[in-house]
Amino acid sequence: MKRIILILVLMPIMACTSKKEEIIFSLGENNGILVDRPTSVHIGDLDISKYDLYNNGHLIPYDFDTETNKIWFVHGPGKSLEYTLKPKNEFQNDVDKLTAKKEDGLLTLSIGNEPRVGYRYGMHYPPNGVDSIFKKSGFIHPLLTPSGDTLTRINPPDHWHHYGIWGPWTHTRIDTVRVDFWNIGDGNGTVLHKEFKKESNGQVASGFTAVQEHMDLKTENSPQVALEEKLEVKIWELNNKNRYIMDYSSSFTSPLKNGILFEAYRYGGGIGMRFTERWKKDNCKVLTSEGKDRLSADGTNAKWAIVSGEASNGTGTNGILFLSHSGNRMHPEPMRVWPIDGNGGRGDMFFEFCPIRHEPWEIEPNQVYQLKYRMVVFEGELSPEEAEAYWKDFVEPVQSELEVN
Repeated sequence: MKRIILILVLMPIMACTSKKEEIIFSLGENNGILVDRPTSVHIGDLDISKYDLYNNGHLIPYDFDTETNKIWFVHGPGKSLEYTLKPKNEFQNDVDKLTAKKEDGLLTLSIGNEPRVGYRYGMHYPPNGVDSIFKKSGFIHPLLTPSGDTLTRINPPDHWHHYGIWGPWTHTRIDTVRVDFWNIGDGNGTVLHKEFKKESNGQVASGFTAVQEHMDLKTENSPQVALEEKLEVKIWELNNKNRYIMDYSSSFTSPLKNGILFEAYRYGGGIGMRFTERWKKDNCKVLTSEGKDRLSADGTNAKWAIVSGEASNGTGTNGILFLSHSGNRMHPEPMRVWPIDGNGGRGDMFFEFCPIRHEPWEIEPNQVYQLKYRMVVFEGELSPEEAEAYWKDFVEPVQSELEVN
């Protein structure tokens, strides 16, 4: 897909009341932006540690990515397209607002002092009396809304193997043997956390990169690593206090001599989520980019899907906008949405982007594959127009570079 590349010319100016140098740049045309969006600018040789960022005289928080030499900030409606870099106050101490903290087997991503996303890297065991074969690590739970409602659920009695947000592959074939990494109660396979590669704090984002191993427990030479996955998760604070963004990117490769086959099935891979037990057929809904709802979405394809329901206070609404990247396999991506009369007629909510729903996927040995998703967690309502704007920004980000005259 075509990407826009802006060359931003930095213009050094002298403030009337100061001899300190300032640098002004513009983001270019607004393109009818409807929503806040993470925005990056490549800074070239500029020593960014000496500068603060301003927009219309307001201090704008930003993070500096040393690996890509970019600054990241959030641009959105109401902001000027013109930004100013001003020399930093030497007495100013920047404090990271977004943090990643590990404690008791859980890495928590927080905004301020408020937890938003938890990643379980320590082993979690099912409730007493349930077979320990359902133990697991390497999954997202809890995921909380800005007001503190927990939207994920783990170990529900109807599916002990459900773990918040996770993406194991279901019907796979290693040589002539079928291995299931999803239904861990069968003892064929599982997905476990191995190690962290990166953890980051910042003023606008925080995140981590974890390595997860998809373990084959069934093949003759078991146990063996069938897939090694690099999971990157990052949350962004937006200018809207009722929303935040979570990016979820999975890169994986198979070390097996003959690779592995993901057979076509209605579950598996991608990004799956078991929602809170509070949501049932009469208090939650689905809307997709193709206009499908809770009754018609299952098995169809979409660029995005809004899953929302009743807030815990009984009067409000909250939910998640799921975005599938255009580079993902089978995009617009097939979905699994539980039927409204499922689970004994309760209509519990389960959602998944499932890239092998209709066609198998052959994973060649030592080749890297990637799936990218973005989630906008929100309070209140989120319109289809906003959903489309979030998706366009996700798949067509503005690529910006600065050139100093």
